[in-house]
Amino acid sequence: MKIVLVGPVFPYRGGISHFNTQLSRGLLDRGHDVHIYSFRRQYPGWLYPGVTDKEVGSSAVPIEAQYTLDPMYPWTWVKTSSMIEDIAPEVVIIHWWTTFWSLAYWSLVKLLQRSNHKIIYIIHNVAPHEPMPWDNWLARNVLNLGESHIVQSPNEKQRLEELIPGLHPVLCSHPVYNQFSGDKALTKDEARRQLGLKNDGLIVLFFGIVRPYKGLIYALQAISILNKEGISIRMLVAGEFWEQIEVYEDLIIQLGITDQILIYNRYIPNEDVSLFFSAADVFIAPYTGGTQSGSVKIAMSFNLPIIATDQISDDIMLESEFVHTVPSEDSQALSEAIKELIVQESPEIPNTTAPDTSWVDLITAIENLVDQNLEIKGSV
Repeated sequence: MKIVLVGPVFPYRGGISHFNTQLSRGLLDRGHDVHIYSFRRQYPGWLYPGVTDKEVGSSAVPIEAQYTLDPMYPWTWVKTSSMIEDIAPEVVIIHWWTTFWSLAYWSLVKLLQRSNHKIIYIIHNVAPHEPMPWDNWLARNVLNLGESHIVQSPNEKQRLEELIPGLHPVLCSHPVYNQFSGDKALTKDEARRQLGLKNDGLIVLFFGIVRPYKGLIYALQAISILNKEGISIRMLVAGEFWEQIEVYEDLIIQLGITDQILIYNRYIPNEDVSLFFSAADVFIAPYTGGTQSGSVKIAMSFNLPIIATDQISDDIMLESEFVHTVPSEDSQALSEAIKELIVQESPEIPNTTAPDTSWVDLITAIENLVDQNLEIKGSV
């Protein structure tokens, strides 16, 4: 089957770029003819809150793509639609996560539908994590153009159904990222040595861009609670801060945990991802909002015990015996979960079992939608 993917890939960084890359590799391995159309520019520089939206290292998974789309230049939308029409794919799959791309995507889809191209949206977030009043209107007008919609969490499925009544989106949980583990994993001793960490005691990892909905404050409070109980745990915070780091630094001082928190305020390049996950004993995702977490799916591939809030739990996580789910905004519950996992007489820490069919499940869902002529029959 000839398939077009529209969305970011390397050199753009972040979870959606990794997702699109892994999806394309899975489709290729399945025997499909895959063509990727990515971005000449993802955002104007003044709009991007981080230092850069590009990877500073190499790609974790090499991939070929056409970099044609620019959100600010309409002629690139026309050119891209013409290139896709020349390919004549059975389906065009568009990654949706931000309303910033609304006008470009709306125009691209309208152009493609003149030639009866069928559209599947893979929805990472129905609306941005920090929504504006107009986001629902924009999302409704663009997403309503698609024949099919794949969502990755029950919360987003409900959100989309409320936004556009009558839609029947397919639910397929965010697959496990495995491009950073396997032969790229290190021994715990070696990973800690390379990070300059003492190889004693237990380490909790918080990984990814720091934004308010990630709930880092509650993780810091949980470490402080354990301190008061005489339990000293170190935590690595590895990721670029998209808010004032001083707020967290002041809180760390107030909580008296300065010596236990190690902050790496930078985007972690592909080459270094395995360092942090290999060095950790437990992964923590104390999200207060959001839809799903790519970082959790990386942790699963490293067989790390995981503590995550109910805000981002999905079927893959719930099926794992050692993914511990706690209420959001509850530091006490986080501290109790950490104790349950790492404060025990036996030094043996239970491991998760990383599912090995999650990308196959997603690809099968896509194939089924195409085989059914994109008429949704139910949810996966």
